[in-house]
Amino acid sequence: MKSVFSKGAITTILLISVCVTIVYAAGGEEAHGASKRDWIDFAWRMVNFLILVGFLWWLLAKRIRDYFVGRKATISSSLDEARLLKEEAEKKYQEYTAKMDKATEEISNIVDLIKAQGMAEREKILEDARRAAAKLEEDTRARMEQEFKIAREELMKEAVKLAVEMAEELVKKNITVQDHERMVQEYLDKAVMKS
Repeated sequence: MKSVFSKGAITTILLISVCVTIVYAAGGEEAHGASKRDWIDFAWRMVNFLILVGFLWWLLAKRIRDYFVGRKATISSSLDEARLLKEEAEKKYQEYTAKMDKATEEISNIVDLIKAQGMAEREKILEDARRAAAKLEEDTRARMEQEFKIAREELMKEAVKLAVEMAEELVKKNITVQDHERMVQEYLDKAVMKS
């Protein structure tokens, strides 16, 4: 068990005693020294003072020590708590930083994906447009060929019709009644032979 008077307390009491002695000696009632009665008075005052200091020490030392020990424990627990809070804050900071980095990476990936999809969609649209243009060109050629064919056929019909009309005119002008009878007879002969 610890002693009531520690080294520091004893040193403090001695230092105070020396200071009081010096102050009392500097009091100067007599020029050549103090009387025996003054020294006895001084001794009783010192004893009273030491008893008072001892009594106060005995009365308050434990409370003062408990106060400072408690204060030290409070400060120590506050520092530990602050350290724990700081560590938790750093962990949360690291966690949020990691989440932010991950979110930034995901956003970047999404942007890249959207760009890639946009490019793919653009290529698809261009390919569809090329196919549509090729089909339109093919349809146009087919329609043009159809129209040219129809036009050729109409021209041929018209040319045949004109040729027939011209031939009729020529035949009407150049064939006589005798030529006509002869052609009818030849036709009839051919028709009879075939039958």
